[in-house]
Amino acid sequence: MFIYLWWQFMLIAKSNYIRKLIIESKEADLARINLSNIPGGPEIFEKAARFCYGVNFDITVLNVAALRCAAEYLQMTDLYCENNLCSRTEDFLSQVPLSSLSGALVVLKSCEDLLPMAEDLKIVQRCVDVASAKACVEANFPSRSPPNWWTEELTILDVSFFEKIITSMKSGGAKALTIASAIITYAERSLRDLVRDHSGNGIKSLDSGESDIRIQQRDLLQSIVALMPPEKAAFPINFLCRLLRTGIFLRAANICKNELEKRISVILEHATVDDLLVLSFSYDGERQFDHESIRRIISGFVEKEKNVSVFNGGDFKEASSTAMQRVAKTVDAYLGEIATSVDLSISKFNGIANLVPKGARKVDDDLYRAIDIYLKVSKMPTLLVSWITRIVDDLKLSYRVIYCRLIQI
Repeated sequence: MFIYLWWQFMLIAKSNYIRKLIIESKEADLARINLSNIPGGPEIFEKAARFCYGVNFDITVLNVAALRCAAEYLQMTDLYCENNLCSRTEDFLSQVPLSSLSGALVVLKSCEDLLPMAEDLKIVQRCVDVASAKACVEANFPSRSPPNWWTEELTILDVSFFEKIITSMKSGGAKALTIASAIITYAERSLRDLVRDHSGNGIKSLDSGESDIRIQQRDLLQSIVALMPPEKAAFPINFLCRLLRTGIFLRAANICKNELEKRISVILEHATVDDLLVLSFSYDGERQFDHESIRRIISGFVEKEKNVSVFNGGDFKEASSTAMQRVAKTVDAYLGEIATSVDLSISKFNGIANLVPKGARKVDDDLYRAIDIYLKVSKMPTLLVSWITRIVDDLKLSYRVIYCRLIQI
């Protein structure tokens, strides 16, 4: 962007940058100067020029950061002219946008195109400090409905700025559930089709190419998971399962997927069959994902229960906790749901079934039904039939199931 110097007199009076360009120029008759690098571009320079000539214009939450950066770039400080653009924009910044959460976030959003100057001038940090402090207050003492309105406000930000606010909230002592609430809303907005849509309409798992959008989504997901507070039970299991399915679909880094698997393992007793099915099928429902994630999750939960039992001086093989029994029932029902899948190998089916300790099953009815469905679909050889049915304890079958079994024989 070039400006022609018939404007120069009023500009020189308030901009030391332009004054120096003219003084230091080697051209005898300098006709124009290059201001291509001015923050905010031509539109913001026009407003700065209007300011120099005393023409009215509005300073708003949308343009104040750009005007502040442009004023710094043009060296329009009070050192050269009283009540210059730097001080005018500073006053507005302090009195208007930085007095509210919404205002601070709008200014912070506008700073995305003003880096690194907006950071050098501490505009970014000031907005982050205000936004994080006011978000914590809103989380504890909501000022309007719905109570989590502030989490929606955060979703306008790029993930790097969102990360700054979450980090600041953590440093300020925000509760894990408060942080989790913000992260859930942000993930559901920024990865809307992948996290919120259970059906996966319009998303084909077979689209495996590394497109720019796919890479951006993967980076975003990994950043979101890295922000999670250390408290493993801070997030609902359904959300974690949907996030893990997204990670599998996007081929996220192992460290990302492993973190999600560990979090699900810790609270697996709260999982429903639908939660496990979210992890098992692709978005279009046409094929199954690798069941290794399910195996690791169940195995991690069983290991946790074993450690708790040993710590309490009990015998893990003889007695199972209520949580372990709930997981056993869920796993058996889950096996019944996936038993109809033609690409489910016997080793995978049997491997998942055997992860659950026998003592955790009070009744084997659900497991028997799952095996019965699997045998009918797979049509496996007689030798393998006797092998897979050995995982069922006949003494744990209800009379109704035994009667049905005798009729079939």
